[in-house]
Amino acid sequence: MKHFHTTAGTAPGSTIAPGTAVASRTAVASRTAVASRTVVACRLEELPPGEAYRIDGDTPIAVFNADGDLYAVDDTCTHQDASLADGWLEGCTIECPLHASCFDLSTGKPSSPPAKEPLRTYRVTVADGLIHVYLPDAG
Repeated sequence: MKHFHTTAGTAPGSTIAPGTAVASRTAVASRTAVASRTVVACRLEELPPGEAYRIDGDTPIAVFNADGDLYAVDDTCTHQDASLADGWLEGCTIECPLHASCFDLSTGKPSSPPAKEPLRTYRVTVADGLIHVYLPDAG
């Protein structure tokens, strides 16, 4: 699987560098505004169906285009240190390249051993052609 890594440079045609954290405010059900951070992964056109994009950081995140649906999960397999962005994507399932553990990208739950722990999942949106990944608040 081809995958990309974020760099400090700006993606062609974008105004925000990939991997850049952006502060935003999101309304929740109680109508209270909650601060959240987003990271711009890449331009939508740079992530064709069947491909992955890795966001490097303290906790690497893999963004997948599964037949037009976008998913973001922790990039490191919960069984052993392997990048899931280097794995095999079939539908909404990613297979780890190291020991073949499979994970459902929509839930993060493993669907085959040896992995037993789920992956953390992240909300993904597209705005102005840019893929945004919502990160949990630090506190």
